[in-house]
Amino acid sequence: MLLVAAVLLAVFVLPPVWGIAAVVLAALVEVGETAFWIRLSRRRRVQVGAETLIGAVAVVARPCRPDGHVRLSGELWAAHCEEGADAGEPVVVTGRDGLTLVVERVEGRK
Repeated sequence: MLLVAAVLLAVFVLPPVWGIAAVVLAALVEVGETAFWIRLSRRRRVQVGAETLIGAVAVVARPCRPDGHVRLSGELWAAHCEEGADAGEPVVVTGRDGLTLVVERVEGRK
């Protein structure tokens, strides 16, 4: 957008020497801004997939004795908890087996 404004100024308002300087300066700013946003967008990988669930804290929706359901990020997941957990208890996701989350009770909470 800055480059378009500089070209319009160069053509209609500024003297030729200043017009060229304005267009060159605007082009440099546009290139710098583009490089900045590209570099910023590549800083970290996109986090998608079931692997991102590991380590997340969920709440038991149906008692896990050892199989039940947990609610995580507004979604209901089948869960497996070896030590068992009652409804309303927080659990942490430690793995997955297909579409079933493997969870453990969070220590110190109930």
